[in-house]
Amino acid sequence: MNDKVYIHEFIHITKQNRARYMHHMTANWSPIGQEQRGQLCYGVWGLVGSTGPWPQVVNIWEEDGFAGLASSFRLELGNAGLQDPALAKWWAAAADLRSGGVDRILVPHPGTRTIEELCKDGVRGEVYAHELVRVSPGGARRFLDAAMEDAAAGRDRHGWQLVGAWSTAMRNDQECVLLWAIPTWEDWAGVEADEAQGRSRLLDRSAVMVRDRERVLLADAPLCPFKTGRQPSRDDRTDWVD
Repeated sequence: MNDKVYIHEFIHITKQNRARYMHHMTANWSPIGQEQRGQLCYGVWGLVGSTGPWPQVVNIWEEDGFAGLASSFRLELGNAGLQDPALAKWWAAAADLRSGGVDRILVPHPGTRTIEELCKDGVRGEVYAHELVRVSPGGARRFLDAAMEDAAAGRDRHGWQLVGAWSTAMRNDQECVLLWAIPTWEDWAGVEADEAQGRSRLLDRSAVMVRDRERVLLADAPLCPFKTGRQPSRDDRTDWVD
């Protein structure tokens, strides 16, 4: 039973700073988040520009439930500047690498594994598919139940593994996020070709519940836990990104 909650971020990157930003978030921020807030890095990816907005990065952070998130918010916002004063240098460095973003809070389906479980199981992909799915109001959990069943039944056929299945909090229970680990680029291409030609669908029973669905591709940051099998540490820092 996964009782965590997640912060999901679409980050708009400035100029050619994507690699620097991904390192700043993993090596420079995540060890602080782990120590001060009990926050784990679930994943950091670069969005494949041919499939969506660019340049963009996706961050997902794993929090110790809503109570842990509340404590983190108090630490961050309980001052006049609405930023943790101890992180002033970190914020200043991040500001030069990004121009803004869009965040959401995600609640996991009970069958979604935590990042520690996923790393222990050795789950990874050469590429990842990220889906933003909208269903009828109140239908998010029913859709996720069906999607989990569809994904398990179809994994041997198409190779895609559904590693993350969440509903968006504070959003009328009608938005979901799915994250697929795809073994190879060829496994991605095969599914897309089948769907384009109407030969098969990635999701069968759950597809009838979908009102809108957008899929983009993601590539691991070098220190993404899916790639390394561990959390980023202070030993990962390098001078060129400080």
